[in-house]
Amino acid sequence: MSVRVVVADDRRLVAEALASALRVRGHRVLGAGAPAVRAADLAVSKQPDVCLFGLAAPDAPGALDPVLRMRRECPRVAVVVLGPVPRPRGVAAAFAAGARGYVRHDERIEGVERAMVKAKAGEAAVAPQLLREAFADLLHPRTGPDAEGARLAALLTEREADVLARIVEGEDTRRIAAGLGVAPSTARTHVQRLLTKLGTASRLEAAALAVRTGLLDHLPAGRRL
Repeated sequence: MSVRVVVADDRRLVAEALASALRVRGHRVLGAGAPAVRAADLAVSKQPDVCLFGLAAPDAPGALDPVLRMRRECPRVAVVVLGPVPRPRGVAAAFAAGARGYVRHDERIEGVERAMVKAKAGEAAVAPQLLREAFADLLHPRTGPDAEGARLAALLTEREADVLARIVEGEDTRRIAAGLGVAPSTARTHVQRLLTKLGTASRLEAAALAVRTGLLDHLPAGRRL
């Protein structure tokens, strides 16, 4: 089933990659952009079936304000929030604001499609695994916040942390090289070493992992987003 959709995400790289993947799979992408605050403008102007609303920090104050606006100004548009693994109250807050779905950033494209179709049909779109994880976190709180993010951040050199932050910001190899003051070939080497340390196969996967685990919060202050 083809879905008319707009995509807005705090990370331009993620927004563009997701939009491209959805087009290839036959969906009609009416618009895509960053940051996520643009979601409401896109939804109001394009009137899609579904708005994919990607947030780096869904618990941040005002993060869900665009969802509230879409519920007021274009209630027909089904909003699906894309975010890191939230606390149980994070999922509840998304639905209370008017969202019809919550999908993890690292979900496969097939999972995003299923959520889009369910949301368009007026159903709640939340993966059973996400619900299990949310309830598990509620019943058995983690011993320390962002433990996995802290562990991964400790593996990175200062240069690799800089490269990761630039990848999440959506910079390509040329811009990364310019920002670091190195040749593109050297920048590619840094990127490959970073991917190897994180155990990821692509820049998009590395960006999703960084957001999901809270790794970005453990980077040196000068490179945080």
